[in-house]
Order: sequence, then C-alpha cells, then structure tokens
Amino acid sequence: MTKQSDLTVDGDLVRALAALLEETGLSEIEYAHGDRRIRVVRNAPTAPAVTVSMPSPNASAGTSMAETELVGAVKAPMVGTAYLAPQPGAPRFVKVGDHVREGQALLVIEAMKVMNQIQAPHSGHVKEILVADGTPVEFGQTLMVLE
Repeated sequence: MTKQSDLTVDGDLVRALAALLEETGLSEIEYAHGDRRIRVVRNAPTAPAVTVSMPSPNASAGTSMAETELVGAVKAPMVGTAYLAPQPGAPRFVKVGDHVREGQALLVIEAMKVMNQIQAPHSGHVKEILVADGTPVEFGQTLMVLE
C-alpha cells in the first residue's frame, strides 16, 4: 500500500514549476528531493530555433561547425537565465578579446533562484559570446567560445 502513496503528486509544486517555466521561457525543468523527482516539460515555440540540429543536414558546413564548437566551447551545465555581469549595472565578467585564466568567472546562470558561476574550463581568449544578458539558456547550449 505504500507504493500508492509514493505516486501522489504535489499539484501545488507542479503548478509552481509550470509557472516558473512560463516566467523564464524555458521548455523544461526538473526538481528532485531525495528519491522523488518531478519533471515538467512544455512545448516552447522557440525550442526549434534553439536546437543545433538545424544546420547539421549540410554535411560539409555542419561537420566543420560542430568541430569548431567542440574545441573551445563553454556549454551551459544547467537550464536557467544567463547573466553576463555579477549584478545589474556592473561591468561584465568578460568581453570578446579578453584573456581569461582557468577557473575565472565568465558569467552566472540563475537556476531556481540560485546564482551559479560558470568558470573558464581552461585559459585562453574569449573568441565569441553567444548569449545575451538575461536570456534563458538550455542544458548543453554553447555560451561562449574560448581559443
């Protein structure tokens, strides 16, 4: 009989997560507490535009683009909102052309009201910044390119 009680769903939590999806423009969110996990997914109208699979059908351009991204790509480790400065009105963490050291803060991703610093995986120069300040990001999305 305890199996049935394990299947109860906290409707208020699901509604709160759905509202958070709407507020942030994200298409998916997952919440875990202990061994219980709730995942809420919605069809976002912007999802096809965000996927990288669009340029892939062109074999020559798709392959070289993917290889270039893998070399110095800094990818989002979570879904959330990207901020390029530590607080509103402050200078950005980095600009295109800046030299960064391994472990240096590049940007912040806010997820579930927690600010998570994204650090440089290696030293190098910032070649491209591919996200705008305050925009939603998906897991695995390329945020910056370091060379």
